Amino acid sequence: MDIVASLGIFRGNRIRGVAFSAVRGSMEPNDAAGIGIEADSAVTGNVIEDAPTAGIRLGWGQYLRDVAVTGNVVRRAGIGIAVSVAPGAGSALIADNLIAATRHGAVVGMEWGKAVTGDLAAENAIRYAQLSISGNRVR
Repeated sequence: MDIVASLGIFRGNRIRGVAFSAVRGSMEPNDAAGIGIEADSAVTGNVIEDAPTAGIRLGWGQYLRDVAVTGNVVRRAGIGIAVSVAPGAGSALIADNLIAATRHGAVVGMEWGKAVTGDLAAENAIRYAQLSISGNRVR
């Protein structure tokens, strides 16, 4: 399940066992994200489990603007929260999420389908002024 939304609230959902799909006529790795959000949206109080690429994907390339991701539980995902840091990407707040058992990091900066940072939940993400990452519990 890859839900892509703009100008909305994605709240209180349980998503598990995400599978790859042939969205856009290809087998893009990002097609196996639990939730995908691009603009003017809040993602809060969701539980995502077993998402192969990312539990939550924020933006794609420059398509990221004013997104808040708070109070979610992400378990057993490739990346807990994948956030676009590509040139032109906008702002995101990532706070107070519980992220467990990820293979490639809790919060990782992406340029389209490529990871370009380490785990931003563990490092100082100050080089990305458009991101506010705080209070996430990672195990």
